[in-house]
Amino acid sequence: MTSTIEPDELKSRLPDPAELFPELTALSGALVKALGDGPIPRTTISLVQLRAAQLAGSTYLTVRVTDELRTAGEPERRITAVATWADAPYFTADERIALELVEAVMTPNPSGERVSDELFARASAVYSDEALWTLTVAIGHFSLFVPVALIGKPLPGRPPGQNYRK
Repeated sequence: MTSTIEPDELKSRLPDPAELFPELTALSGALVKALGDGPIPRTTISLVQLRAAQLAGSTYLTVRVTDELRTAGEPERRITAVATWADAPYFTADERIALELVEAVMTPNPSGERVSDELFARASAVYSDEALWTLTVAIGHFSLFVPVALIGKPLPGRPPGQNYRK
């Protein structure tokens, strides 16, 4: 028989990093604002973040981004299909390039560089330099929190103030 842990018994491994590094909150807020004001639609950034969360193997980040997409009204089929985006019919050409970029960045390539010249050329044909920088910063910003999620293991589905060990 499998035992379950009651939600009130769950604890993250580490305390809230914002308590130790308050500058992280300001940095993250500035990046969110800059990305929100950029040329890439918020939906595309969220789809990229969801794929990054899946590739990192983080339940916390996957639940968080999935909840954000649902709240924004994203159709369930698109959210579900992010895991198999390459053959799913639900994404635009721009979104496909963004998903391919995040997959290349987040996945080791034993036979060469992760972002090939060919992938970059295809991305450059779809996105301006500013848009490519926006995607790059969005992936970097999200990647900052991957170790927080994997090492600290905050609690999935809880608001930020309630998901860390006290």
